[in-house]
Amino acid sequence: MTIRTRFAPSPTGLLHIGNARAALFNFLYARHHGGEFLLRIEDTDKERSTQHAIDVILDGLKWMGLTPDSPPVYQSQNQPRHTEVAQYLLENGLAYKCFCTPQELQTMREQAMAEGKPPRYNGYWRNRDPSEAPAGAPYVVRIKAPQEGETMIQDLVQGEVQVANAELDDMIILRTDGTPTYLHAVVCDDHDMGITHVIRGDDHLTNTFRQLVIYRAMGWAPPAFAHLPLIHGPDGAKLSKRHGAQSVVEFREMGFLPEALCNYLLRLGWGHGDAEILNREEQIALFDLDGVGRSPSRMDYTKLTHLNGVWMRQADNTRLTEETLKRLTLRKDITVPPPLLTQRILTLMPGLKERAKTLIELADNAAFLGQKTPLPFDPKAEKLLTEENITLLQQLAQALNALTRFEREDIDQCLRAFAEQHTLKLGKIAQPLRAAVTGSTSSPGIDDTLVALGREEVLARIHAVTHKAKTP
Repeated sequence: MTIRTRFAPSPTGLLHIGNARAALFNFLYARHHGGEFLLRIEDTDKERSTQHAIDVILDGLKWMGLTPDSPPVYQSQNQPRHTEVAQYLLENGLAYKCFCTPQELQTMREQAMAEGKPPRYNGYWRNRDPSEAPAGAPYVVRIKAPQEGETMIQDLVQGEVQVANAELDDMIILRTDGTPTYLHAVVCDDHDMGITHVIRGDDHLTNTFRQLVIYRAMGWAPPAFAHLPLIHGPDGAKLSKRHGAQSVVEFREMGFLPEALCNYLLRLGWGHGDAEILNREEQIALFDLDGVGRSPSRMDYTKLTHLNGVWMRQADNTRLTEETLKRLTLRKDITVPPPLLTQRILTLMPGLKERAKTLIELADNAAFLGQKTPLPFDPKAEKLLTEENITLLQQLAQALNALTRFEREDIDQCLRAFAEQHTLKLGKIAQPLRAAVTGSTSSPGIDDTLVALGREEVLARIHAVTHKAKTP
């Protein structure tokens, strides 16, 4: 048997982080077992489904590296098949027409609640002859659920779960307008797509028992089910906007790398010993459902940010340079032409990525490379530009200008010799110099920073500071 999993989002909003984790787990399970990972867009809700939401889902999955093995299946295109199955059930006495009006259904619910029972349909038309209904009356099609005994599933995450069949009502499979309901369409599609394992959030666990009614009525073998515990906020409450980012798009905009987010989501509810930092190949090799816990996971944004920093330090410098440039070119204070700015960022990237945990931090830290004089100075840098240090910088500029080569080793030797000549510690030279050329007291190594800027720009920035000090 070829393992086939599917990710089946409804395009009615953004790709939520919980759905993204479900997609990841489906992908990894299929890859681990040499199977297939499929994508189904459940777009039957025409009023709420939008092309924009579909594009966001596809873009998010692509960004996360979760590529399906076949083109997406659109559930709305399968409606004739859903109707065909419902008609078969109806014709074979496994489903029936229900002519109850909305008012009658409301009365049923109220009566059940008054009797302390769940507010659900009472099977009024289950055994009645449709000829008893008024001519032309609208109807829905309901499937006949078993009324005695229990239904049990051996869930691959939750273990054995069972429900008394008396708790299952005769759910609607075709609405009054002839369109299939979500629960019915899902069963038809999973069967026709040959899905062997349904891996989804445990908020669907109740749906599973209702969907099994359709599988059994049709004589279809149901897939194996694995219901994942939900992701909660840090306080244990349902994840919401007040906790922070919730969608894949938001995390991307906040400067997280896809490999960091996937690594974090994998470890959020799944474990393999002490393994923490896992690349995609390692994830595929290790992942299986027996490592998924049964308890809800708590979103830890601090841990995610730390993990992102780890992945950034491992990331390719050219890729990070492109990401940084993409963000900097949107800023009004960046006026250096892109080709020159790219060269500067790439040169300094080994040092820049050591000091940032997100791409936004990385861009902020690299901004001084794209600014022209006069630079903006933060208060700490401004404080370093004293009259005494201005004089030192003027003399240092002459020493730097005299260098035959403007390379890291030459700059380092020059700064050390200059500090020794003035009987100062190297930091007493490096800090005012850093302030003058970056506008900040924090940057990668000063010699690397000067190399990235180039001799001409370094001297121009020092001159701008000393000239400003002379101007009354």
